[in-house]
Amino acid sequence: MKKWTRWQDWIAAAAGLYTVLAVLWTTHAGLSMALMLVFGALLIIGGLVNLAMPGTPTVEWAQAVAGALLFLAPWAGSYASYPGPAWTSWIAGAIAAIVTATAIRPSMDEHHRIMPSH
Repeated sequence: MKKWTRWQDWIAAAAGLYTVLAVLWTTHAGLSMALMLVFGALLIIGGLVNLAMPGTPTVEWAQAVAGALLFLAPWAGSYASYPGPAWTSWIAGAIAAIVTATAIRPSMDEHHRIMPSH
């Protein structure tokens, strides 16, 4: 795998960036701002690490978990009834989790190719 070329990680990082920026124009309630900032930042960081170091399944899994947690955040953070932050979290979280899920197997294969087991 070449560095900086995986579309899945670009999409996950972009979903995180959109989530972080969306706190500027959405009405907040409950823990919406904090959760959107934390999970959005984790998606950005995960995407950039995965782009810089392809073949790191642990980071792919962490990125998938961050996407899933962003998707669940409106219910956990008591803002599911506020459409702006809730829909941002649901859509960005689902997109990040889905595209990252498609990248996990290739990442694991690359990891095993680079570091074969005994």
